[in-house]
Amino acid sequence: MSHEKILILDFGGQYNQLIARRVRECNVYCEVHPYTMSMDAIRAFAPVGIIFTGGPNSVYEDSAPHVDPEVFALGVPVLGICYGCQLMAWSLGGSVTAAADASAREYGKTETYFDPSCKLFRGLPEQGVTWMSHGDYMEKVPEGFALTAHSANCPNVAICDEGRGFYGVQFHPEVNHTENGSRMLRNFLYEVCGVHGDWTMADYRKTQIAALREKIGDGKVLLALSGGVDSSVAAALLAEAVGKQLTCVFVDHGLMRKNEGDEVEDAFRPWDINFVRVNAGARFLEKLSGVTDPERKRKIIGEEFIRVFEEEAKKIGKVDFLVQGTIYPDVIESGLGNSAVIKSHHNVGGLPDYVDFREIIEPLRLLFKDETRQLGRELGLPEYLVMRQPFPGPGLAIRVIGDITEEKLDTLREADAIFREECARAGEDKNLNQYFAVLTNMRSVGVQGDGRTYDYTLALRAVTTADFMTADWARIPYELLDRISVRIVNEVPQINRIVYDITSKPPATVEWE
Repeated sequence: MSHEKILILDFGGQYNQLIARRVRECNVYCEVHPYTMSMDAIRAFAPVGIIFTGGPNSVYEDSAPHVDPEVFALGVPVLGICYGCQLMAWSLGGSVTAAADASAREYGKTETYFDPSCKLFRGLPEQGVTWMSHGDYMEKVPEGFALTAHSANCPNVAICDEGRGFYGVQFHPEVNHTENGSRMLRNFLYEVCGVHGDWTMADYRKTQIAALREKIGDGKVLLALSGGVDSSVAAALLAEAVGKQLTCVFVDHGLMRKNEGDEVEDAFRPWDINFVRVNAGARFLEKLSGVTDPERKRKIIGEEFIRVFEEEAKKIGKVDFLVQGTIYPDVIESGLGNSAVIKSHHNVGGLPDYVDFREIIEPLRLLFKDETRQLGRELGLPEYLVMRQPFPGPGLAIRVIGDITEEKLDTLREADAIFREECARAGEDKNLNQYFAVLTNMRSVGVQGDGRTYDYTLALRAVTTADFMTADWARIPYELLDRISVRIVNEVPQINRIVYDITSKPPATVEWE
């Protein structure tokens, strides 16, 4: 079946995959490609509409990313967002310049006024908050374009040439901070591009299974199974695609939470798959000895994972493919296109240069966490697996700040277990998308049993989020935080101080390292 397709051209903005997520929420298939995509490739893709993303550059700079002007002659609608809006204006004869004064620059939540006669804003309120992030200014809009939204400081917040189906907005409709932003994108898809909404997660499942069968053929597959949501969904997808050709290897690297290795093994024992558990804690701990830099930790763990998988593959026989449960937030934080590297994930930016497999397969690479959960349900996974707490591949190695020792890991395991136990007991776990403890490398003076202590500070972290690209710190009740704090300092040696992280993402990330 051929689906209606939206092409998203990526100009290096940090949250560009959120646009893809919003499009897919409207049941429309889309793909993200770099702005350097050739015109031949764009024509072959045959999009019914194109979206230009945001980006960090200024369109008038020589080094700025530009698009082939032929894209505007394809006869399909185009929506430019932020940098994409300015690029459209610049490419079609308008003028873009740096804002002459601070009042023309807009960042953050901005009260905005819309023209509802424009298809992009049809059926929406005439006034609302948008999320701005631009220091450049469209000094002159191209001929044939109308102004369709403005703010107190900016007369051209949105522009359109409805005859050609060209639309541009200076704000970011893809983020939750923009009121009715998703409805604006839906209007572009349905009112402007004329889509019918013919793509669902059930379709994604079918197409991925077909693609996996075609790629793998009769080859053998090794899957890196952590027991988390992503790798579990990947395992279910591969099991349906290739059955007994799949071997799932669970590497217990000694950096798991309390009792987690046994829990993972118990969860997958009933499955009709080849399941192998490798206890490699001592090996990983030796490699990490004395390492304090978080990027080095990730890369060491990433390489050691691969070496373990290679060894297990040789025991099985010739294995052609390695499968990982990489999802898109992992990819984008590890650096995509012109995007900045926030942190390299052990299964993306942390992979070694040489990998002894014909190919690495990442069937979830373009999905967000909530979409991965949805796919898991489509595959029939039990709810307790689908809704399992996220846990990073490097495990507690990036939740112990500084050097890693077995003693520190044991301390963190006990404290983290108390935190999770009390949240679950209070029913608060249902309100939290991710929560965990971090053992800092800071020590401070305390008093316990009328004596002086000089022990570690433990940080507690809990967030709420829809997609893990942005997140807000969770407002856990004080009474619960007090109960957790009292238990930890009384039951876990070497901790005498508890702090709670009240930083959102951005500017922080969900994990500390």
